[in-house]
This record gives sequence, structure tokens and C-alpha cells, in this order.
Amino acid sequence: MQVSFACTDHGLKAPRNGEHSKQNATSPNTASQARARFRTVALIARSLGSFTHRYHHSLKESTAKLTGMKYRNLGKSGLRVSCLGLGNFSCLFQVAEQLMTIAYESGVNLFDTAEVYSGGKRSSLNPNLSLSKPAICLLTLGLKGSLQRMQLEYVDVVFANRTDTNTPMEEIVRAMTHVINQGMAMYWGTSRWSAMEIMEAYSVARQFNLIPPVCEQAEYHFFQREKVETHLPELYHKIGVGVVSWSPLACGIITGKYENGIPESSRASMKPYQWLREKIVSEEGRKQQAKLKELAHIAEKLGCTLPQLAIAWCLRNEGVSSVLLGSSSPSQLTENLGAIQVIPKMTAGIASEVDHILGNRPHSKRDYHH
Repeated sequence: MQVSFACTDHGLKAPRNGEHSKQNATSPNTASQARARFRTVALIARSLGSFTHRYHHSLKESTAKLTGMKYRNLGKSGLRVSCLGLGNFSCLFQVAEQLMTIAYESGVNLFDTAEVYSGGKRSSLNPNLSLSKPAICLLTLGLKGSLQRMQLEYVDVVFANRTDTNTPMEEIVRAMTHVINQGMAMYWGTSRWSAMEIMEAYSVARQFNLIPPVCEQAEYHFFQREKVETHLPELYHKIGVGVVSWSPLACGIITGKYENGIPESSRASMKPYQWLREKIVSEEGRKQQAKLKELAHIAEKLGCTLPQLAIAWCLRNEGVSSVLLGSSSPSQLTENLGAIQVIPKMTAGIASEVDHILGNRPHSKRDYHH
């Protein structure tokens, strides 16, 4: 089990005079904790503290009117989040600060670094915490330490990634409930859980008068649709669980940059991403590139780029509360944020054209097009 944070601007506070964000070393005492089932991952990068005092205004309706940003409830909870969030800080510290500044000024109020796309692994600012008998105590200490280092009073959402299926569901739900009752978070969600696991967590919460999850983090893009469009909508309507989706561009595949092979400077050319390279050059990968060529014509017709079309397509789903963007440069982030302007153009007709090209629309009970 791994734990990560998500925070909107409501939980931010400016650093005290003379303080500045710095990289933090892991405490040797906590680092010695044995095998991990919980890993605390900071969802607000330290760099955020270095500019929030300059841009301390709240993201009010005036911001939305200026940038076009849309805000949705996180599932059926009362938390309002920007429909686009920022979720990748694997780049240099200075670049990360630029990205967060651009995102914040564009109306983004959801920041998440759980998915950093570093060789398919998650980064962690904190040590692993054992979910043994004193699990809740260790989890509480770990989260408190992270909040202090990030200069946050609380985070809005704690996401639990169930990497160890041997952990009893009751322990997980009790731990998340404790974190919320201690005032360290407002809600908790799941990450990469199956619909059956989420429903089990909800049932356990009902049985023991605990707090159920409000959302699920799930991969969602043109070529990954089944879970978000078939399984999770049932949970949205039954128990109010929404979706925070990630990888809308399928690790860069949907950008179109792999149309004529793998460029030397691309992510797929790097050794840690051999799995991505193999995926692109496979027969299925070549078929996907052919479909992307056709989809590019739709993007051209709408006056947008292929990535913007892909992101707006994800947001057409009524159960998706927010789409996490994984940009590595200011120009890329600016382009991706432009998908906001494409959302009104995602009509049922355009969605049908996309479905026809993809040929992979899952069978579902409802039509989720706006």
C-alpha cells in the first residue's frame, strides 16, 4: 500500500519570512523503517512554497473567466477541483517551479506528483512505513512530517495505492479515516484499484462507520478505456466515486512524435523506457499510430493539436473530475492547458467520429458524452 497527497489551493500557505523551499533529506531514523506497505508521496512540490506568497489570491470565478478553466466536484464530494491538474515533477527543480506557476496562473488548483513517469516507478519524498501493528501511528507521523516540510496545514485528498493485496481492507479504511479525523486530509481516494476493491472499501466503511473513498486515480486515454467507461461509472452513480485520470497522452504516444519511428531525444529512446519502446514498435503500436494520423485530421478540423483533442476527449466523460497533465516543459504545458478551449467543441458528433476511428468503445449501459 502506498499513500500520496493531493492538494488544492485552499490548503496552501505562504512560507514565513526568510524561508525558502529546499530539497529535504530523509531522516535516518524513519529511513530505517523496514518493508513498506505505505509510502508517503508529496503531491505539492516544495517549489510551490516559493511562489504562493506572490500569487496568494484564491482561484475565484474571475480566474475561471480569464483562463476558461472549468471546475468540477471531486466525485460527489463537496470539493471543487480544476478539470485539469498538474501531476508530473520528474523534471529539474527550476522547471518544476515554472510549470507550477503557469498551471496556478491558468486556474489549476489540483497538484499531484504521485505519477512521475520515471521509468514507470513512483518517486517518494519520504521513507516507507510499515503497516504492522503500529501502522496508524507511523502513518500519522509520516504525514505530519511531510505537511511540515511542505508548509501545509493539510491536504485535500490522500490517495492509497494498493500494492500489497494482503493488507486487510479494514486496516486500510481505518488508517485513511484516522488521517481525516486528525485533520491532515479532507478526503481519501484510491489509486489503481479495481472496482471490486473500491466497492469492498465502501462496504467496510459502512459496516464499521468509517469514511469511504471519494475518487479513484485511473489511467485513461484513447487506447485505455474499459475501466473508466465501463466499471467506474457504476460506482459513480451508486456510491459517488469520481475519477482523477492520468496519462491522457499515453506516455507521449498520442502526441504523434512516434509517427515515423522513435526520435533520439524522446522518452522511448531512453534505457529505462524500453517497455515503452517495445510497445510503440509492436504491431499494436503501429496500428495505434495509423489511427492517430486519422485523429489528427479531426484535430485540424477543430483548430487544435492532437494532444489538445486527446485531453478534451478525456474530459467529455461526466465521471472524470480532473485530468492530470504530465508536462516536462512550459511550452508543452501551455499547449496542453489549451485543451480547455476544445471542450465545447467535443460534440456528440465529434465523439462518434473519434469512436469510429478508434474502434474500441466499450459496451456500457449509459452514454457519457456531454
